[in-house]
Amino acid sequence: MKKETYIYGIRPTIEAIKAGKELEKVFIQNGLRGEGFHELFSLIKEIEIPYQFVPIEKLNRLSRQNHQGVISYVSEITYQLVEDLVPFAFEHGKMPLFIILDRVTDVRNVGSIARTAECAGADGLIIPARGSAQINSDAIKTSAGALYKLPVVRAQNVKDTIQFLRNSGLTIVAATEKSDKDYTACDMNRPLAVIMGSEGEGISEEYLKLTDEEIRIPLAGDIESLNVSVATGVILFEVLRQRNLK
Repeated sequence: MKKETYIYGIRPTIEAIKAGKELEKVFIQNGLRGEGFHELFSLIKEIEIPYQFVPIEKLNRLSRQNHQGVISYVSEITYQLVEDLVPFAFEHGKMPLFIILDRVTDVRNVGSIARTAECAGADGLIIPARGSAQINSDAIKTSAGALYKLPVVRAQNVKDTIQFLRNSGLTIVAATEKSDKDYTACDMNRPLAVIMGSEGEGISEEYLKLTDEEIRIPLAGDIESLNVSVATGVILFEVLRQRNLK
């Protein structure tokens, strides 16, 4: 563990939040009580910081320091707001392109996707606040630093985010093996948000209901799916190909 990326204790975490530090996640000991805990938990809920209640054994494995039942992981990036990114793209004459990740929990996949997205000129990567890989040093290393350049949105409610994108004029496209439509048949020369799901579970039904189009990448082998980062690369460079033709 990198000591500089973690904060130990209730009061230090409270002060970090009040000072505007961006926290990736807060680990809290099961059954923790007291005035300090209630103040901290109120701040966490107010600012919507991801948190998890864990056994004390896990906290002890993370650190031998006096953590007082709280260890906070400091974010290595500054998260952006989708409400700022979409207007910014339009105002600068761009055709917006966003990638939404659903339940992609491997940090290396997230890093690889971010690297490809930055190379493809995407305007942002959207990840859920819960149920997604953390943006840690491994993700940043795999991204070759792209996570420092590509805007990342941590969405508290992905359904609301998708609806905002639709209302802003973006077409929502889901990459799913359930579709019969080849990805090359989709018109990608328009404002676009592409949803990519995990290899095991795919895209949530609740998100599929909000999409405008579903597409698939045809496969010729026996294995049923591509790695999600590879699949994202295939689709993003089809977007680039189509847009460069016009």
